Amino acid sequence: MANPVSRQHKITVCTDCRFTGGPCRPGADLIQRLNRSIAALGAPLDRDFSIAGTVCMAACTRPCTIAFQATGKATYLFGDISPEEDIDDLVSFATTYAERGDGMTRAAERPRGLSAKTLARIPAALLVSEDIGGHFQ
Repeated sequence: MANPVSRQHKITVCTDCRFTGGPCRPGADLIQRLNRSIAALGAPLDRDFSIAGTVCMAACTRPCTIAFQATGKATYLFGDISPEEDIDDLVSFATTYAERGDGMTRAAERPRGLSAKTLARIPAALLVSEDIGGHFQ
């Protein structure tokens, strides 16, 4: 896979479990499975995604938790993810997400296995600047 700095899309997996007080083994397993599955698909998907763990995504009641992010795109947060059962749906969603300029998908466009696992879709941030007259643009 390419250098993570050059990748446009980011997949983040919660890898610290507040319930056990230590590392989240399913989260670490999910990262390994995603890396293998996306690498197996080859270009351009394997060159466009970085996959990493993070300490907490505040969805502790819905582990495993995973986020899809990219500059200028909606962010998606999924929970109750099974590394074994949901890997194909996650890779399918990654493909769709990469293809969409704004990252937006309707519920019916997401893999069926992720429909009840979608915790949030956060629109891309809009930058607001103030002009000289005090009006926001």
